[in-house]
Amino acid sequence: MSELLHLDLLKEGRVLLAFSGGVDSTVLFHLLLENNIKFDIAHVNYHTRNSSDGEEQSAIELAHKHHLQCHTHSCRLGGANFEHRAREERYRFFSYLMKKYTYTYLLTAHQLNDRLEWLMMQICRGSGLPEILGIRSHDTREGINILRPLLEWDRESIEAYLHIHNLPHHIDESNADERYTRNAFRHRYSAPMMHEYRDAIRRSFRYLEEDNGSLIEPMSFTPIDTFAYAKNPKNIRSLVVGIDTFFKHRGYLLSQHDKEALKHGGEHIVARNTVVSIEGSYTFIAPYEHNVVMDKGFREECRVLKIGVKLRGYLYGSPEALSIIRQLKGD
Repeated sequence: MSELLHLDLLKEGRVLLAFSGGVDSTVLFHLLLENNIKFDIAHVNYHTRNSSDGEEQSAIELAHKHHLQCHTHSCRLGGANFEHRAREERYRFFSYLMKKYTYTYLLTAHQLNDRLEWLMMQICRGSGLPEILGIRSHDTREGINILRPLLEWDRESIEAYLHIHNLPHHIDESNADERYTRNAFRHRYSAPMMHEYRDAIRRSFRYLEEDNGSLIEPMSFTPIDTFAYAKNPKNIRSLVVGIDTFFKHRGYLLSQHDKEALKHGGEHIVARNTVVSIEGSYTFIAPYEHNVVMDKGFREECRVLKIGVKLRGYLYGSPEALSIIRQLKGD
């Protein structure tokens, strides 16, 4: 492999590279230089290893050497579910940088082996096409445009590039620990398959991404404080995927039971504290407020507008959200 995906988009303005200093992001860093892409880097130090501070300093020095800006963020995340909380923390940081410095795209160094490992894990969880294709070459996350230029490079090609150019990099020793599900899939299944069938696997992912684009209609939620709404897509599968994505970006994973229930429309309580109301052409999501005493005029208006019963408690104390629903229902 020698080409980066979306090279035309990479040349639009200046991009931000999420840089860990590991094998993949180091190779992507040098490929961006090689292709004359204007970029800066962002590095997050979680202080989880003795080498963490040294990796941060190496990132700063590498950026300085090539006259780039290195944005750094330091945090310590204790407790359970570290991977999820670390992902949320770094995307908050990236989002701040994207807005402050008006970068056109955020780049991550996911590659073909990552994609295959993810697909295998999702199949073993009983997922559908949008879920097994979770790592896309061009994606969005809460308004951030994300590109993954290395997504057709396999790990063997990346390591070969690293060796040929003698590029210094850091190794995360936890990658060898098979107590992590992803590592077990990598060592036992995806690595041997990739070595044997990489061209066919690369081709299959191209077809899958094209198929997903034609089957799944995007669903874009507009947030207003703790309230959010979106126009419903034309098919139920796209609706469920859109609502599922909304909750994932807020740190909650819908259960299979939740997803099946959403297919039937109407109102649903998610995580005991959030109401999802699928009404006609729109879906509304808000905190679940119950035991709220509402006046007769308000109840009558909700009845006329066909607003779900579980949503009314929140709307009674949120005139702005109610005004939006009036407008949408009027349309």
